[in-house]
Amino acid sequence: MRSKNAPEINAGSMADIAFLLLVFFLVTTTMDSEFGMTRKLPSLDDTTQAQIRQRNILEVWINSNNEIMVQGKQVSIAEVSVLAKEFILNSQNAESMPEKKLRTVPLFGEVMVSKQVISLKNDNNTSYGTYLMVQNELSKAYNDLRNELANQKFGKDFKVLKEEHQIAAYNSIKMIYPQRISEAEPFME
Repeated sequence: MRSKNAPEINAGSMADIAFLLLVFFLVTTTMDSEFGMTRKLPSLDDTTQAQIRQRNILEVWINSNNEIMVQGKQVSIAEVSVLAKEFILNSQNAESMPEKKLRTVPLFGEVMVSKQVISLKNDNNTSYGTYLMVQNELSKAYNDLRNELANQKFGKDFKVLKEEHQIAAYNSIKMIYPQRISEAEPFME
């Protein structure tokens, strides 16, 4: 009698196939790393300290009780973007509001641009949630102004200009309303 042995399957190349699959998935998988807040950091050259006149600074402070103060007056979270927009625009050229300088902006010509800076300070005990809400309201102020101008000049939202690769228009609006938020070290009590 003859014993019947099942034929063997060569598994030597299975490790090679598994390795190739692993490499394939590592190379083709993308990770979404866009999270957090985007901010432009100051340059490493500390020797050039800009002198900013007090009238050009909007002071926003969050204390340890999560109370929001704008120019020394307590305000609600909803008022932050409204006050920031008024400050940035300075539509009545008030002496207590930021100065403006004439600037040549592509697609717009000669435009008066605010020299505004928003100074955001917080206490060490400020909650992260309140801090983020204030950040969002300040960003909202800039975005609202940029959207209004984009719709007025180009009939489109500011974000749509970038999506449609109208980079010249997008950058020109950013020149008119530059986002200048200075974040100071947390205040120690």
